[in-house]
Amino acid sequence: MYLGKTSVIEWHNDWYVRASTWETKVPAVMMLNKYEKIRNTVRFSKNNVLLRDGYICQYCGVRISKKIATLDHVLPSSLGGKTSFENCVCACIVCNGKKGNDARIKPKRKPGRPTYYQLVDQRKKLPFEIAHTSWYDYLGIENTHAT
Repeated sequence: MYLGKTSVIEWHNDWYVRASTWETKVPAVMMLNKYEKIRNTVRFSKNNVLLRDGYICQYCGVRISKKIATLDHVLPSSLGGKTSFENCVCACIVCNGKKGNDARIKPKRKPGRPTYYQLVDQRKKLPFEIAHTSWYDYLGIENTHAT
């Protein structure tokens, strides 16, 4: 906002940020003034691996929460395995512990680099919390919590 790169569309009515010499409402919905091109490649991160795998353990097939999901190296680091999309999968704590440094144990699906759109599709399948009711209009979903 300060640099003029965004415009505020909706404001929180009851949330302010205050400093000693000024105060402002907190934006609820903002829009970029200039289109930002989507990158062709997806950055490697634990969250992106978990999202790619849908928070499902790739060894036992159980859905797990983000809090207890672990990142497992198919070819263990100690045996020269790299930390990459092609060598890391989502695993539950039990399976990750059982596998340890055993390179013979393989995941149910071969890991690979996801595209941006594959991650977006995976994210759409997961539940999410709407922080401000005005977002329902922009996301194209029905507000089931309206009073």
